[in-house]
Amino acid sequence: MEPTLFIMGAAFVGVLALVFALGSVFQGNSDSNVEARLAAFTGTAGPTRKEITDSLVKDSLDGANSLVRGIVKRFENIPLFLRQADAPLKFEHFLTLCAGTAALGVMVAMIGRAPGPMVPLGGICGFFAPWMWLMMRRRSRFRRFEKQLPDALELMGRALRSGHSLASGLNVVASEMPAPISTEFQAVYDEQNLGIPLEAALRNMLTRVPNLDLKFFVTAVNIQRTAGGDLAEILNKISFLVRERFKLLGQVKALTGEGRISGVVLMGLPIALFFAVYYINPDYVMILFTHPAGQKMMYTAIFMQLLGAVCIKKIVDIKV
Repeated sequence: MEPTLFIMGAAFVGVLALVFALGSVFQGNSDSNVEARLAAFTGTAGPTRKEITDSLVKDSLDGANSLVRGIVKRFENIPLFLRQADAPLKFEHFLTLCAGTAALGVMVAMIGRAPGPMVPLGGICGFFAPWMWLMMRRRSRFRRFEKQLPDALELMGRALRSGHSLASGLNVVASEMPAPISTEFQAVYDEQNLGIPLEAALRNMLTRVPNLDLKFFVTAVNIQRTAGGDLAEILNKISFLVRERFKLLGQVKALTGEGRISGVVLMGLPIALFFAVYYINPDYVMILFTHPAGQKMMYTAIFMQLLGAVCIKKIVDIKV
């Protein structure tokens, strides 16, 4: 075995051992902080966005050391981000995962004999890989919630017409609908059972799921409880508007499909060609890193790539 490969393998095993060691250090008690949640639920005033975030931060800090506490204070919105994505990780475990994937990216770049300047790029890509996974998970969860919302509103409208109260209608949605909408409505139902006003519980759900259609629902409920009116009819109208917006959004996606695919091809083709040419003729590509003119060309190309991505996104991203 070559000494270089042996050293790389040993370094990789060492990084994995470090990751598992950090994970065991940060592993805290799996039980949630029940007292803190009950105190937030039964408080005299409804919890604000900052109070919800602080509660999530406290739950995420079980077993974490002072260093992780300092990081969490700097990035206190990240636990809420994890909650919105319904990620099965605590904040300190997520940081450990990012560190491990960054080290793995560096190892892959070294084993693949990438150019020297590309090795840190492998670490950066590895570090942001869990963030991309988290963003995709959060976006997928929001999309599922958005698709389930019209059916949930219609179900609540039928429950109200049959004589149920609004709180009971929330419980019907939590019992009959699948996740993630059942999880969020169950949280609202539990909060108002523990003494939080229904308006504040709905605002908390809107904080966890920042959706425009859900905001219409929360606003309609608050107005109806203040001024009165037929809430079942209001919910049916909101459901109808949401379904019509989905139809229009589908038409927009169909018309902009060519532009989105063109953007993916134009963004990915230069990167694929770079690696293909590097493995065919490395000396030809290394001029971009060694010669001053090549470095300027590379920086200009990266800037133009980013500018083109922003322009294409602005063109195809039509708000509905």
